Amino acid sequence: MSVLPLVFTSGWASGVNAYAVVLLLGVFGATGLSDDVPESLQRPEILVTAGVLFLCEAVADKIPYVDSVWDSVHTVIRPVAGAWVGALLAGQSGSLSDLVAGAIGGSTALASHTVKAGTRMAINTSPEPFSNFVMSTAEDLGVAGILTFGMFHPEAAAIIAGVLLLAGLVVLFFLVSRIRRFLRRRAQRREEKRLAARAGAPPD
Repeated sequence: MSVLPLVFTSGWASGVNAYAVVLLLGVFGATGLSDDVPESLQRPEILVTAGVLFLCEAVADKIPYVDSVWDSVHTVIRPVAGAWVGALLAGQSGSLSDLVAGAIGGSTALASHTVKAGTRMAINTSPEPFSNFVMSTAEDLGVAGILTFGMFHPEAAAIIAGVLLLAGLVVLFFLVSRIRRFLRRRAQRREEKRLAARAGAPPD
């Protein structure tokens, strides 16, 4: 069976939470629940590192504005992780070129990361802080559920991931105005901090 559906699903999930993907796949392989996980993802140091980083993301991702800073830092990390996981999965199965799998995993991760980061910017225009927590929790549960489903039903999981990605892109299109508002607020805060620092500086 081609590994392409699992590569696509893991790429989508990596764009949302790359550390959860690495951790879950590693656990599936290490516990013997799946034979499709490369040994490199099952190594103890990889599992520990992914677990620690997942906990860091679980906290940062639920704090307003901190989540957007975290997303900015991971604009490169998540697509690279998606490409890396995709290439490893392809190499394990031998049914798909590593290069093709890496391109699919990385591009899918970039698309889902764009949806996640843009949606968070729109959410941060809301004055209440609870929507960040709810959204982050839903994302974590969604990644865990769909990736787990994908290990046993890869084609169905890939369809679900594709629908979620397409729906996210459509929603993001309608949230452009709110995202612009977030960016204006962030620029305004930076300018206020810069002026405050200048005002507090001793005269020459």
